[in-house]
Amino acid sequence: MEDPNTEGVALLILSDGTVLTGQPFGKKGTVFGEINFNTSMTGYQEMLTDPSSVSQIIVSSNSHIGNYGCKSDFKADRGGVSGFVCRNFSDHFSRYQGDLSLEEFMNNNNIVGICGVDTRALVRKIRDKGTLRAVISSEGGEIDTLKGKLDEFHFDNGMNIVEEVFHAKAFDYGNENSSLKVAVVDFGVKESLLDLLAQRDTYLRVFPGRTGWNEISEWNPDGILLSGGPGNPNEMGDAIDLAKEILESRIPAFGVCLGHQLLAIASGLTVDKLHPGDRGTNQPVLNLISGLGEITAQNHGYGVVREDVEKHKDIVEISHVNLNNNSVEGLRWKDKNVFSVQYHPEGDSGPHDSRYLFDEFISIIKKNKQVKVII
Repeated sequence: MEDPNTEGVALLILSDGTVLTGQPFGKKGTVFGEINFNTSMTGYQEMLTDPSSVSQIIVSSNSHIGNYGCKSDFKADRGGVSGFVCRNFSDHFSRYQGDLSLEEFMNNNNIVGICGVDTRALVRKIRDKGTLRAVISSEGGEIDTLKGKLDEFHFDNGMNIVEEVFHAKAFDYGNENSSLKVAVVDFGVKESLLDLLAQRDTYLRVFPGRTGWNEISEWNPDGILLSGGPGNPNEMGDAIDLAKEILESRIPAFGVCLGHQLLAIASGLTVDKLHPGDRGTNQPVLNLISGLGEITAQNHGYGVVREDVEKHKDIVEISHVNLNNNSVEGLRWKDKNVFSVQYHPEGDSGPHDSRYLFDEFISIIKKNKQVKVII
């Protein structure tokens, strides 16, 4: 039988031996990564450039991709997906705000793509088997050679992968005359998160993810936010130690996604690999404290083990749960001004249901400052 990987054909090979053929789009090349699926109906430009997705190959469960184009002024300078898989790709777009095609955007950002794939069957495979390793090639490589390289591929889940997406040096953001100072620990922070805090009368200093506690505490922040980011939090010893220091400091803190997981581990809770993970901008979450139902943006492959939280009720309480799988989506510490969520309330493309969390964070900081003044 003729090798299917001829010119004009792309290959997608999974670590379970599955070989799929399709058409190449985006950057021509060969990329390896963990393959996952995303359930978002819109927002593919943001999905492809999320720092939490570095070294990932993302399958879109939405069948039509590219039909509203992209914005050329979109900032995507700190990592994102390696590969993109979709069913029906459109190089023609009709949205009046779009000024370049998805094909051009992917070329500009070195994202290798394959389309014409039965993504429904692929999503079901990932859902049933969990995360798999995968390779996309649009360079005419032989199947056996690519399988051999895939067997040798190992995904780096530790701090090294976080270093690919956090800023190399600390920097300030916002109005220095603001009434509050918030330190942001950058494990792959999005500018939308910084904007949401700066809009709430806060002056920010963004610290790289490997920053030690002394440097952060010397800035004397009123609050600390631990951002989202990629990788396995259990392999991030320095970040866990920092989270412990933050919890001991009694300074109000807010953890988002990876930051949520690091605070949990620092408190003795277990964070484990999810099967297959939650990714998409249409994930339903219930706020157990207020009764509010939220549609949220999510992008994570690890989660806090619910049974372990139940064993530590003296330390934390579950504040939010996922209505699809009942997983832990939020925590509140009982004796500290600390809370966290597993999802992304800063998602710029929406939904915006969870932005109230930034107001709660600011409210906690202000109350804590008042107490300090009284004392």
